[in-house]
Amino acid sequence: MSNARAIAAATATLRNLLLTQVPLIDSDLSDIEVTTQPLDLARKNITKAQLNLFLYETPIAAAWRNHDVPGIVRPGETGTPPLAISLRYLLTAYGRGESDNDGTSHRVLGSAMGLLNDHPLLGAAEISAALANNDLGNQIERVRITWHPLGVEEMSKLWTIFQTQYRLSAAYEVGIILIDSRRPVRAPLPVLKRGSEDRGAIAVAGLAPVLERLTLPRSQSAIRLGEDFDLIGSNVSASDSEVVISSALLDADIVLPPSASDRPDTLSVHIDDVADDPDASSRWHPGYYLLVLTQARPDVPPISSNAVALALAPRIVVTPLAAAPGDVAITIRCAPRIRDGQRVLLLFGDRQVKPDSVTNPADPQQPTELTFTVPDVAAAGDYVVRLRVDGVDSIPAISAGTPPLPAFDPAQTVVVA
Repeated sequence: MSNARAIAAATATLRNLLLTQVPLIDSDLSDIEVTTQPLDLARKNITKAQLNLFLYETPIAAAWRNHDVPGIVRPGETGTPPLAISLRYLLTAYGRGESDNDGTSHRVLGSAMGLLNDHPLLGAAEISAALANNDLGNQIERVRITWHPLGVEEMSKLWTIFQTQYRLSAAYEVGIILIDSRRPVRAPLPVLKRGSEDRGAIAVAGLAPVLERLTLPRSQSAIRLGEDFDLIGSNVSASDSEVVISSALLDADIVLPPSASDRPDTLSVHIDDVADDPDASSRWHPGYYLLVLTQARPDVPPISSNAVALALAPRIVVTPLAAAPGDVAITIRCAPRIRDGQRVLLLFGDRQVKPDSVTNPADPQQPTELTFTVPDVAAAGDYVVRLRVDGVDSIPAISAGTPPLPAFDPAQTVVVA
């Protein structure tokens, strides 16, 4: 591998090679100058024969991005692959002075190109001598010099960027340069047995359960404590199955037993109300959850279905149910309890109001108490109240009459008169 000096080491080695070997090829070029300047600065204060080696591009070598370097990472270990790049240089030749009537620049470029054709590899010794404290010569991949085709359009764009006149040039690619990652290699312990009883891989015949959708009562947009909902999917069974409900706000996942349904590919799930489970108010929270169905089989790990979203709406008690026009103060008791960090809004008719206070009593079985002030309620009328928690609204409708028809719940309606 090589350290961060690899690019500078490659440039210095090429410069030394051209500076020492070109005069041996053409003795008339003994005074040649080899520079590594940008194109617009290459010819400043120089009047003799010159070669300018300009590094203009460093593309990533994609073939090395997902490969571990042999000898660094052993089988079973993981490490960050090295940064593998190629270096693309523009080799520009200049004659003596401003004019080049004797074609000196042609001799300079011809000597340089012939040299690089005969010297396609950079040796470890010359790399080490070119720059102190570099280890490019020790990398596993040899550093090769290859002529790089550069079309007229690409060449003209490159010179236009630097706003200088084109001079006789050739492009070369040098690589691969492997710059070692500084992140440590992870070397796990060897495997002594496969599984708890060294049984190896376990194959289970059959398909995993797949959940397609949830069916909520009365076509509601969310479920509430004390209600049942249906899981509809394929390969679902109530035997040896559990419904696992999770949320980032829960201390632990909630596990519910499903029951069989008289409809095919359907399971029924019941959520206990506060009357059935006094801790339900503190175990749950209003908002969204992820639900999966897990099936346990003897001597094998459980199989889980895909996850589907479950929305739990709060049950609310609104006081008072009658108010005078003006600023209307509303108190709401909400079950299940609201957790820290949840976003709460009151929907008073078509208006949204932020809470004045959100209080969770010390007794975890007691619901959350929220207070709101609805400003400037001027028009008399019936205002339906909803509580929105993390985007899930309480359900303000009930079924009333014979036959039952949907209607707004009077217990969630404030009459302003």
